Amino acid sequence: MELVRIDGSYGEGGGSILRYALSLSAITLKPVEVFNIRARRDRPGLRPQHLNAVRALAKLVGAHVEGDQIGSKRVIFIPRHRRSGKFEVNIGTAGSISLIVQALLPASINSGGEVSFLIRGGTDVPMAPPIDYMKEVFLRNIALMGAKVEMNIYRRGHYPKGGGIVEMRVTPSRLNRLVKIRRDEVQKVKGRAHAVKLPKHVVSRMARSASKVLAERGFLVDIEEEWSENSHLGPGAGIVLWTESSPVIGSDDLGKRGKPSEEVGKNAALKLLMELDTGMALDEHSGDMIIPYLAMASGRSRVGISRLTLHAESNIWLVEKFLPVKFKVEGGLGKPSIVEVEGAGV
Repeated sequence: MELVRIDGSYGEGGGSILRYALSLSAITLKPVEVFNIRARRDRPGLRPQHLNAVRALAKLVGAHVEGDQIGSKRVIFIPRHRRSGKFEVNIGTAGSISLIVQALLPASINSGGEVSFLIRGGTDVPMAPPIDYMKEVFLRNIALMGAKVEMNIYRRGHYPKGGGIVEMRVTPSRLNRLVKIRRDEVQKVKGRAHAVKLPKHVVSRMARSASKVLAERGFLVDIEEEWSENSHLGPGAGIVLWTESSPVIGSDDLGKRGKPSEEVGKNAALKLLMELDTGMALDEHSGDMIIPYLAMASGRSRVGISRLTLHAESNIWLVEKFLPVKFKVEGGLGKPSIVEVEGAGV
């Protein structure tokens, strides 16, 4: 079978190109070469979380891999057959578990049987979706398409120590189309504020600040407060908010040294309001990540996204290299957009 060649510097030029390229290779069983991996980043090439995604996907499809070492700017991935079973992934750093999930999940949905992963790394780290967003927002949204995924968060892990533990169980399924342009009316917002090895009042201050902003706009608000003193490596704090609607719209913010807890909660609430004010069915992060699933589904999907990002554009370009689909976008980069595609039904 002819090798699909992917320039990893295309578009946003980060690890997302590599993750989704290998996941699409695993779905289609088409061999792929990814070169110029993270070429424009400060530390180009594979970092530990990327390397772990490569190796976990290789186990899932019995792949032959070349270039799977830290710093490598070129990987050849030749999948052989789909597998099922239990796998463990230990990032070994605070590298994002959510980004590992991005790589593993599409291929797992199309695997040969039930798959489970026990993943160790960072659950709440900069430059990646928090694990609560993946569980409470994104997994619920792809469940609308028929995806059967369960996720348990056993321990949180923050930068720089990591140490988080998450289990993901996937039952293979055929995905159905998703047609949803405008958001439903939202009356209630839920959320989870957490802090690890920090004073307990940090959690309540984040939750109160977010609740105040949202209540002023007339929403009912229910934010769960989660605090742990000793059972995590810590320290760290953050908040994730989501709408009680279908699809779910979410937002988040992460604490850091010197950043007031009230600012963390307020930022998350303001982000959610910005998403809601566009009127679109999906927030920008779900809009990024849902692209491969729309292409895999049976039937014509048509979804509204609050803001088309460079990640979403890159994912569209990439998916069209592997699957016989052609996306149509109404809107444009940085704007509320409608994305339409006739799925390949894989």
